[in-house]
Amino acid sequence: MFSGAGGITQGLSQAGFNPVASVEINPIASATHTRNFPNCHHFCGDIQHFKSEDCLQQTNCNQIHIVSGGPPCQGFSVAGKRDPKDPRNRLFYEFIRVVSEIKPWYVVMENVPGILTIKKGKVKQAIFDAFNSIGYSVSVAILESAAYKVPQIRPRAIFIANRFGLKNPYPQAQLLPEQYLSIESAISDLPDYSRIPEINHEWTRHSKEYMERIAKVPPGGSLYKTYADAFKRQYPGKPSMTVKENHGGTHIHPYLNRVISAREMARLQTFPDSFIFEGSMKKAMWQIGNAVPPLLAKNIGFALIPYINKIAINQETHCN
Repeated sequence: MFSGAGGITQGLSQAGFNPVASVEINPIASATHTRNFPNCHHFCGDIQHFKSEDCLQQTNCNQIHIVSGGPPCQGFSVAGKRDPKDPRNRLFYEFIRVVSEIKPWYVVMENVPGILTIKKGKVKQAIFDAFNSIGYSVSVAILESAAYKVPQIRPRAIFIANRFGLKNPYPQAQLLPEQYLSIESAISDLPDYSRIPEINHEWTRHSKEYMERIAKVPPGGSLYKTYADAFKRQYPGKPSMTVKENHGGTHIHPYLNRVISAREMARLQTFPDSFIFEGSMKKAMWQIGNAVPPLLAKNIGFALIPYINKIAINQETHCN
């Protein structure tokens, strides 16, 4: 649910799971998901109109092992005003509705870390209460994407829930902070100033004067005071700052006089080059910036597999 372009789908697929159905309201993100996962039954529309029973019949799937997703977090985000009454936060309860109808073995829900502190923890408690009310044992941990070999600082709040009363597994960190991968490790082989539209290696066009202004921006500095986070130069030799599209721009390349491209953003999110984003360059950047790093989702999937296998064996034994 709230699949976006498919970061979680990509990661769980790499871990060995088979994506059977997805839900996304944005038509461009839906087109990207459909392109990259053509065998996945996709519902493009408001989740309030998504009928679980119809979906299960259409996919001919009796048992879903994982329901995953990231309900919109604008109302929860620590960036800007947090409004617990934001109607987008109510979409979480649609997520709970679908979980209660599909009854997956596990649920993986992603959000911004700020969700844990909003309203002095009352939102977090409401989330726990909602999962508990439908029979799921839930837990949450903040996972730093860079600790799982994502070349980007991107902490995420990961809720995991199960309907068996078991302790929820989380992947162990693979790297210490001093071992985090640098931005260059992901993007240094892409052309400096030659665009490759076929793989979304495109960036905002700059005039000569604009590039001269960019040349004067030091690492960590910004081209603008008002859009400080959008046109900020990345630090060379360090993991990328959290990537996102903002006011038509992204971060400035660590040593080139341009902003980073959509493909460079995708590399920093750990999407493979074969994963193509639909829509304009700006829309591609928006999709990439909103995605969960596939490599983080892959590691979460790997952590769940032994538990899912154990449950399957136990159920088989009881049936026999």
